[in-house]
Amino acid sequence: PDDLPPLGLQAGDLVQVTSKRGRIVVPVQPDEGVAPGQAFMAMHWGSEYLSGRDRDGRPLAGVNALTTSAHCPRSKQPELKHAAVRIEPAGLGWSLLGAAWLPAETALSVREGLRRLLPELAFASCVPFGQDGCGLLLRAADAAAPDPALLARITALLGLDVPATLAYTDAARGQWRRVLTSTDTGRRVQGFLLAGDARAEAWLLPLLLQRDAVQVDARALLLPGAQPPQPARARSPQVCGCHGVDAAAIDAALAQQPADLDEDARLQTLQSGLRCGTGCGSCVPELRQRIRR
Repeated sequence: PDDLPPLGLQAGDLVQVTSKRGRIVVPVQPDEGVAPGQAFMAMHWGSEYLSGRDRDGRPLAGVNALTTSAHCPRSKQPELKHAAVRIEPAGLGWSLLGAAWLPAETALSVREGLRRLLPELAFASCVPFGQDGCGLLLRAADAAAPDPALLARITALLGLDVPATLAYTDAARGQWRRVLTSTDTGRRVQGFLLAGDARAEAWLLPLLLQRDAVQVDARALLLPGAQPPQPARARSPQVCGCHGVDAAAIDAALAQQPADLDEDARLQTLQSGLRCGTGCGSCVPELRQRIRR
């Protein structure tokens, strides 16, 4: 965290990370677990999820564009652990955020369609979300607003080009907001696109991810800024990533268990009821801690 202020950076700012081999653009976050003068990035952020262009217009690859070409001569295992880098503000003043729940049969083709568009922007990432992987989250940024035709193509791919979509456009300021709500089980946010001013992410993205009901006039969802038009529900920390189980659900299930169960029996009941701890198993230690408390 102490390394950010001298660089003129805040959490979430886009930075250009440069090594002697290449460069990428990514958001920056402070982390107490990282030593001063160091930076960390997971090797999973390859070109499948990350794209863009550098300041010279050259296409950007994933994180491995930064690492060295050194490798073990016998196993061919690449040296992915260490590389010297320079970090500086990316200087991209226009941003975009899009997210949508999609039909299972089209989610993959939509993602591939978005991936083909990512190199047209200076920074872009596209990742799936949701337990079934049928949600897509697109982030992008550029020095200035792109051609409206590109925004129209992104809007169409996310399924937001239908008559029911609420729309706001200010072409002069590069502002483009689209919100689609569903009415099958109460009005909920089905998808949205924020371009030019993405501050509404603070309340609109949780509203979509948590599938909370919209309690206000739907037109209020087009409001800019980080102030939510309706009270936001506090989001419980996720404990089980494999099955999307949060702490609130686990604690509620524990409160309903008979008092005479021992620790192992309580864990088995959680696993059979919520499925937490039955995937990779990395959350089992936290489950046991919650049981003991």
